[in-house]
Amino acid sequence: MERVLVWHRHNLRLHDRPDLQRALAAGGEVIPFYCFDSREFGETAFGFPKTGAYRSQFLREAVADLRQNLRRLGSDLVIRQGKPEEVIPKLVRELRIDWVICEEEVTTEERRVEDAVQMQLGGVPLKKEWGMTLYHPSQLPFSIAELPDVFTRFRKAVEKSAEVRPPLPPLREMSPLPEVAVGELPTWEELGVEPPLLDERGVLRFRGGESAGLQRLQDYVWNRDCLQNYKLTRNGMLGADYSSKFSPWLALGCLSPRWIAAEVQRYEAERVANDSTYWLLFELLWRDYFRFVAAKGGDRLFYPSGLQGLTIAWKQDWPRFKCWCEGRTGYPLVDANMRELAATGFMSNRGRQNVASFLTKNLGIDWRMGAEWFESLLIDYDVCSNWGNWNYTAGVGNDARGFRYFNIPKQSKDYDPKGEYVKHWLPELAGVPPHRIHDIYRLKAGELRQYGVNPGVSYPQPVVDLGKSLAKNRAIYEGAM
Repeated sequence: MERVLVWHRHNLRLHDRPDLQRALAAGGEVIPFYCFDSREFGETAFGFPKTGAYRSQFLREAVADLRQNLRRLGSDLVIRQGKPEEVIPKLVRELRIDWVICEEEVTTEERRVEDAVQMQLGGVPLKKEWGMTLYHPSQLPFSIAELPDVFTRFRKAVEKSAEVRPPLPPLREMSPLPEVAVGELPTWEELGVEPPLLDERGVLRFRGGESAGLQRLQDYVWNRDCLQNYKLTRNGMLGADYSSKFSPWLALGCLSPRWIAAEVQRYEAERVANDSTYWLLFELLWRDYFRFVAAKGGDRLFYPSGLQGLTIAWKQDWPRFKCWCEGRTGYPLVDANMRELAATGFMSNRGRQNVASFLTKNLGIDWRMGAEWFESLLIDYDVCSNWGNWNYTAGVGNDARGFRYFNIPKQSKDYDPKGEYVKHWLPELAGVPPHRIHDIYRLKAGELRQYGVNPGVSYPQPVVDLGKSLAKNRAIYEGAM
């Protein structure tokens, strides 16, 4: 019988697994495998930890859960630490593997690893299956090279011409592994990462793994019946259920987007179909779009000029960047979100848009620094969505329509009218009345002291003037057009 090594990457689940099903369909021995790539625990280009503590914890939990689920089926997970192009060929020789299969990736570093593995395998084939999106590339009404540069055109064309295919069912049984040392989960010390501290103010305890992901899906959609109000609440920032929070499990493939879509369709049939149920599918389609954009754009996604090729004089102002990272800009909405990110590894979508706008449009700082900071800290980091969104916010990506920015005080009033979120993460502002919390930067020192705020000591003074900084950076941006 043939032996197949199934190389798990960002697909840490057993439901809806085209690559695993293909391996099983061959009728031979299937050996599930995961490699903790040592490069993923190094540093980014700007010197940040590439995989920070929160995502490291989530990943370790996800791999442990995958192993446990495989053991329930009669199999196991082989775990190694190192470079896949060194580890996999060794396993192939040791176990006399006939071919290797993995899920296809689209971005530079991931494809470079694939190429290196194939090169070292000699004549042993490395096969790939697509499995990260709602729609398979073959379902698109255009080639990847002809992908529309505007999401709305992409969405309308895809929704008109294709349907989401049903997910593949979960596996029920697998054969035992041949004689092999399965290996242990790397310790924190072996990964070179300090374990994170749990902050009780976090919106949710994100536990990695397919089991926890499916439970979150069950809780959000069925047990708490939150889906029917998703569109109305999705721009919230405080609490567990204002949005689905599926993104961490999607990012590591603990949840399949097609599985989520199938649950939405079942909910629509059994409970209610409305704008909110559609909107969750709409957001999943955005995720698809960013992956296809990454496949089309290639390395340009990571250039300072972005997908648009705009040569903008971005600054690398490290003192101000540090203020942004630490939540010390003097603008409460920005600071609260950045402190939540630092303390938990998570931030709402509304928060991400605001802090990214502030970094690029008010501080004029190199958007790649922000993208890498998010890469380091976010528990739900997805290379395509993260870099695609930062391209978009910086005005160098798809659908760039001039110098667009977020009005931070207005956003704060609109989405945190009573200042509850801001005060949750900035307790030093507890005494500031709700009607003043959003424009605290306008208050004089005497007024601030009346509210228990010592300006420049207990809470920082603004690092820039909002209006002047926007005007300055708009001129720089428009000069590059």
